[in-house]
Amino acid sequence: MKRLHPLAYPIAERVTAFSTTRHGGISTGNYASMNITHYCGDDAEAVKENRRRLASWLGIDEKRIVLPRQTHQTEVRLIDETNYRSTDFLEGVDALVTTTPDICIGISTADCIPIIIYDRAQHAAAAIHAGWRGTVARIAQKTIRQMEQWCGSNPESLHAVIGPGISLEAFEVGDEVFDAFRQAGFLMDSLAKRFPASDVKEKWHIDLPECNRQQLTACGIPADNILLSRICTYTNCHTFFSARRLGIHSGRIFTGIMLHP
Repeated sequence: MKRLHPLAYPIAERVTAFSTTRHGGISTGNYASMNITHYCGDDAEAVKENRRRLASWLGIDEKRIVLPRQTHQTEVRLIDETNYRSTDFLEGVDALVTTTPDICIGISTADCIPIIIYDRAQHAAAAIHAGWRGTVARIAQKTIRQMEQWCGSNPESLHAVIGPGISLEAFEVGDEVFDAFRQAGFLMDSLAKRFPASDVKEKWHIDLPECNRQQLTACGIPADNILLSRICTYTNCHTFFSARRLGIHSGRIFTGIMLHP
């Protein structure tokens, strides 16, 4: 059996934070091999075994791996011992917050931007799925506001990781996407560039990781407290899933964080 080798983030003691790679599971084809997301078309038994392997690596029961069904919106849920197994509670959710130890909260991505946040003062954590729609709607900022409300978090005490996602060079978008960012108040001179495209006309490219980094700093997280993986999923699709390279019927990266007592 191939060993699991997630990308680990040294965010703090008493915390396990990571993104899975494509390696260490049993899924095949464009799901090969470490996919734990159950709603992207993979074989259910393979997903179950992959989740079991991840749970073993984490040292918890597989039921304590919490993954919502994401819809590119801005719904945030607080996870605790009473609700982490509720399918309905996790439907249509794109960010999770918890203060409960030994529950691994996480989100799935395959080019979208995964964000992990940890509050060292309150021992609280969040996992955020920020695709372009969620980024435009400022899901990262909304999640931080929820951490302030639910956990008593102070942004100055927060540490964040921006995990593997599509880069500026690879994220080609139409004018309508560029306009959505501009109309939402993003400073596009620092976040977008035009690159030549196959049809000769230049296309806009947007820097999603930087869009989200700026949201985090705007909320008050010190810049030095933000770790950027700087890994492009599109150009590293042999190691990380990329929907733009592999198609939507492919696996997903799971980016998670688990608090320890």
